[in-house]
Formats: sequence, structure tokens, C-alpha cells
Amino acid sequence: MTAQHEVIVIGAGAAGLAAGARLAQAGTDVLVLEAAARTGGRAFTDTATFGVAWDRGCHWLHSASVNPLRAAADELGLAYFVRGNRKARATHLGDHWADEVERESIWDAIQASYAAIHKAGEEGRDVAASAVLAELTLPPEGARLARHWLTLLSAAEPERLSTLDYAAYADTGENYPVEKGYGALVQALAAREAPGLPIATGCAVSTIDWSGQGVTLATSRGTLTARLAIVAVPTSVIARGGLAFAPLLPPDLAEAFEALPLGAAEKVAFLFDRDVFGAEPTSYIDTLDRRDPERKPVNFTLNPFGHPMAVAQLGGANAAALVTAGPAAMRDFALAALKDAFGADIDKHVAGVATTGWVADPLIGGGYSCALPGFAHMRARLTQTLTHPLGDRLLFAGEAASPHAYSTAHGAHQTGLAAADTALARLRGRAA
Repeated sequence: MTAQHEVIVIGAGAAGLAAGARLAQAGTDVLVLEAAARTGGRAFTDTATFGVAWDRGCHWLHSASVNPLRAAADELGLAYFVRGNRKARATHLGDHWADEVERESIWDAIQASYAAIHKAGEEGRDVAASAVLAELTLPPEGARLARHWLTLLSAAEPERLSTLDYAAYADTGENYPVEKGYGALVQALAAREAPGLPIATGCAVSTIDWSGQGVTLATSRGTLTARLAIVAVPTSVIARGGLAFAPLLPPDLAEAFEALPLGAAEKVAFLFDRDVFGAEPTSYIDTLDRRDPERKPVNFTLNPFGHPMAVAQLGGANAAALVTAGPAAMRDFALAALKDAFGADIDKHVAGVATTGWVADPLIGGGYSCALPGFAHMRARLTQTLTHPLGDRLLFAGEAASPHAYSTAHGAHQTGLAAADTALARLRGRAA
């Protein structure tokens, strides 16, 4: 197909959908292209596997009191669970449940780690978080769980986490899961804001030619042209050349995509034929085998919104290695921790298992962005394109372009809106 549009949005994740909806609302001739067979990107609520909603990707309304998607959930009547901090979280240590003293020790170690890394960033140090951890004296279990949680937060080990980037994240500590799914919320909001938004799924873009007055896109369905393009695909896709540019991106911008890779954030979901935990709906536990220092910790959501399920979160190199090893390895790793905590008999009640594989998805390539040590300043290069388009025709949106809400769905959403507003200003300026 060959067609001319005012704006083409590449990628129909949270950022792309927000940008497309804002442009459509303004009466712009916009088309959203998505290489996958579905929209949503990393905002993906799965209802088909178990017959109940669970999020394969983003799940929590982070910084809920200031999160625009939390307000949207209220308007759309989508319930979420208001939870407190994780201080009272039950922790299994491989051979027993931690008592109050042990839990407090672990909590203090995690908080001390967070505070020290944040302080280093506030002081302007752009070093690996692991270097800061090495300066602390922490109890063994606390040190291991601190590393585990830092890895989950950044999708990468502390060795690959910039202290300066970590400190830039704005966090109110309010993290609320959405009952019907965060992915479902993102979809519902886009449908409300722009019913009938033109989206072409299964349409991969191979090259963006921005050498002329506008942009020309080579796609799996033919050539498309537009005055402006908003590129809302993960950093890893661009860094590995999954989307080509002609001419090539300027070296400083290309370097930014390399410096903000997606780490690994994966899940293993279990459906049981009954409640095997005796836990309150939407309970959280940590597990750590203190007998085996090589065995990685894993945390779980139990009985989410009353369903007999357990969802394990895996992060960093361990998650990536397990995805490579395959679904059976992921299942065995997560189930072993559950069996330690709740007994071997729970295996008999497993009615279904599902695993994610974001790092192996060529259209995604990982969980969410984290600036490598020494490269925190690179994030600003992406953020700048939201207001100063490359060649006055290319904008880049997505969670990696958010200066203070990176790695989140609402951060991606906000960058999509910002990119759309800039595009509208450019279009109106030209028309004038």
C-alpha cells in the first residue's frame, strides 16, 4: 500500500497509543503501525491462558497518587488494590519463615541500600550501584534480598545500574495493581480517548527515510509517507538495528539508545485447582534459600484478587538465562521456591503454568530501560526529541524518554502525549 499521512506513529504500546489518541482527538490524519498482531506492547493483560486476567508485562500503577493512569482507572471504573509498603512482607528463608527480628533486619538492609544508592546519585556520582553496595556492611540475607529488589526495580543487576539514573526516578512509593489488568487499562483508555483510532497491526517498519521534507517508511505492507513520525519502539530494537534509518541517526542519539538497554523482567504464573496458600487475596512474599547462596531469590504475588494463583517475578541475568533455558526451567525454578515455603504437595494442585519471554521477543527485547553506569546523561538525549524533533520530523517516545518516570507505563504514556503535542505544534506552525 502507498499512502500519505500527516503523522505516522510507529509502535502501539502505551506511548504509541497515547500519541495516536491525542493526535486523532485533534483531528490529525494519523496512522499507528504495529509490527505485532496485537497492540499494547509491554502492557499486555492475558485473559486467555487461565480465564482470568493477569499481566504479562507492566502490572503496578507506580506512584499512584500522581499517576495519570490511576486517575484514568477511576474514571473508567477499573478497580485497583491499594497496598501499603512492603515492610510487613512475609519472607521464607529456605528452611523456615523469617521471624519479626529477621524481617526487620532484611527490611533495614534493603532500605539502607536504596538510601545509599539514592544519596550517591543525588551527589552527582554516576557509578554502578554495586560499588555503593560494596561500601555497606549488611547481613547476608539482607544483602541478597537488597540485590534482588534492586535487580527487579531496574531489570538489571546493580553492576549495570547507574546511581545517577536511579536517583532521577520520582517515586512516591505507592504501587497499586489493577484488578482487570494494567494492559486492559491502557487499551480501555485509548479506546475512550480515540474510538476508531486507525491502527495497522502486523505491519512491520524496516526503514525510516528522513532525508526529504517528510518521512518515507518501508513497511511489510508497502511504502507510507508522512510529514512527521513518532517512533515509539523499545530502545533495544533500535540499538540492535531492528529499525533502520536513512540517513543514520546522529552518533549522539544512536549512542543514547545503546546506553539505555532493556534489562530482563520476566514472570512465571501458576494456576492452582484450589487455594493452596491460605493467604489473603493479593498477598506478597519473598523467598530466599539461605542454605544455598547460589540460588537466586524470587518473590511472588499470591491469590491475586482472590484467584488461586501465584505469580513469580524474575529479573536480570537470572531471568534472561531462564528464558533461554525454556519454560520448563522457569517453571521448575519458581515452583521449587513455592514448594520450600508451602510443601511439596502443592505440585499436585497446579492446574496451569504460563511463562513470559520478553527478552526473546524480537519486537521488544527485554523489560524496561536502565541507564548503564556512567551514561545517565544519555536519557536526556531521548527526552530532548520530545520537544525538538530530529530534522524537525522525527520524535522518539517511550518509557526510556521519560526523565523521571522511566521504566513505567505512565512514563511511556506521558511521553506519547508530549510527542503528540510537539507534532501538533509543528503541523500548525507549518500550516500557518
